[in-house]
Amino acid sequence: MKLHKEILHELKEHIPFTALATLTSIILIFFFLKLNLISSFIPLFYMFHPAHILFSAAVSSAMFYNYNKKILPSVLIGLIISVAIGSLSDIFFPYLGTSLLGIPISFHLPALEIPIVIWGIGLIGAGLGIIIKKTKFPHFLHVLISVFASLFYIFAYSANFSIINFLVILLIASISVVIPCCLGDIILPLLLRIKKTSNQKKIGVSLQ
Repeated sequence: MKLHKEILHELKEHIPFTALATLTSIILIFFFLKLNLISSFIPLFYMFHPAHILFSAAVSSAMFYNYNKKILPSVLIGLIISVAIGSLSDIFFPYLGTSLLGIPISFHLPALEIPIVIWGIGLIGAGLGIIIKKTKFPHFLHVLISVFASLFYIFAYSANFSIINFLVILLIASISVVIPCCLGDIILPLLLRIKKTSNQKKIGVSLQ
């Protein structure tokens, strides 16, 4: 199967889970905020961000492994992609989005602040992905948790936003999650797998 067909096939299979997870998380956030069930967002961010890394690593490594069957490359790809994509979707994009709205927000990067925790959880997640080999439901959990993490980051480290800004923040969080998560869970593992396979074929031809 050609690269673009593989990517489109996997996106088609996973997009319904992406949409459902995003919608579910936004509804739950509204519910929690309306009932004042959350007193502090900082501890919640530092719970949901590592959880995001865990499931992201599991999906990325499983996606690569399902096409490649190489344990070490699968673990490394799951680990690196999960920390990179998790930092983008939970921190960098929400930070940039709220900054563009003129909402004061401080910058915090757990991958550097608590590296042993973040990279260790990523390693565990990558290992689990190879064992489980499933991607759809872990992808759903990945997106669901990531929306929470993105919103908790904004709520924890910013202030003074109106209702209109709050609605825009929900949009920022959704975009911050959907694009990087699909990129990290599906597109990048397939691109890296195809590139590796192509290189192996070229080497094999040159040796003949």
